[in-house]
Amino acid sequence: MPMRGNYYRKKIVLSETGETKRILRGLKLHSVCEESRCPNISECFKKKTTTFLILGDTCTRNCLFCSVKKGKPATLDEEEPCRVAEAVKMLGMGYVVVTSVTRDDLRDGGAEMFRRTVEEIRNAGFTGKIEVLIPDFNGDERFIEKVVRSSPDVISHNMETVARLYPVLRSKSCYSRSINVLKKIKELNPRQKIKSGIMLGLGETEDEVFATIEDIASTNCEFLSIGQYLAPLKVSYPVQRYFSDEEFGYFKERAYSYGFKHIESGVYVRTSYNAALYL
Repeated sequence: MPMRGNYYRKKIVLSETGETKRILRGLKLHSVCEESRCPNISECFKKKTTTFLILGDTCTRNCLFCSVKKGKPATLDEEEPCRVAEAVKMLGMGYVVVTSVTRDDLRDGGAEMFRRTVEEIRNAGFTGKIEVLIPDFNGDERFIEKVVRSSPDVISHNMETVARLYPVLRSKSCYSRSINVLKKIKELNPRQKIKSGIMLGLGETEDEVFATIEDIASTNCEFLSIGQYLAPLKVSYPVQRYFSDEEFGYFKERAYSYGFKHIESGVYVRTSYNAALYL
C-alpha cells in the first residue's frame, strides 16, 4: 500500500533552530537547510551544524524539485568566505559542508569563491573536515580543477535523478555533463574522495535508478546518498511515489554491490545530512 505524503513529514521545532539561525543572520549568511526547506533543519540546527549556501540565495537554473529562489542573482559578496569561516568558529563545527546556488552568470561559475571559502576556513584555524557540494560549472575543467586544488576532504556533486527525467526536471542541466564532473574530479586527483546523491519518488523506474547508480560508480565515486523526494512547496513538482524504509534498505544493500565505501539511504537522507558519517 503506498504511503501518504504526511506520513513522511518530519516535525520541525522552531525553538531548536534559534541559536544557529541567530549566528547565520548576524553574519548575513544563507544556509541550504533554510532555502531548500530541509526536513532535518531542527535536528541539525540544534546541534549547531548547517550547510552553508554561498554565492547568494538566487539560482540561475530551474530545477522543478527545488525551492531555492530562481532568477537574476545579486552581485557577488567578496567578504562572504571570511564570514563563513567566522560562523564555523562560532558554531564550533567539526565537519563543514559548503554548497552554492548555480551561477551561470559568473565567468567561473563561482569556483574561485569555493576555493577562497575553503582557504578562509582553514586559515581561521579549523582542523576538522571540509566538504564542498559543487554545481557542474558547465563542465569546464578549469573551474573544476580550481576546486580540486583547494583540497577539500570531500567533493560532492549530485546527480539528483535519472537521465530520462533531466529534460523535464532539470532542463538547464545535463546528465552526461554531471557524470563527467565526477569523472574529471578523479582524473585531476585520484585520491580525492567524491560523493553523489539521488532522490527517489520523481517518477523513475527501478531499472533507471540502478543504471544511474552504476553510472555514478563508474566514476570511482566512494560515497552515495539516496533519499525520498519531498515537494518543498505546493507549486513544486509533485511526488510521484513514496518509498518505504524497507525499500530504501533494498536500494542501499544492492547499491553496495557496485563498490561504494559508504551509502546512506532513507526517507530523510540528504547529501549533506550527517555528512561526517561517510568518512
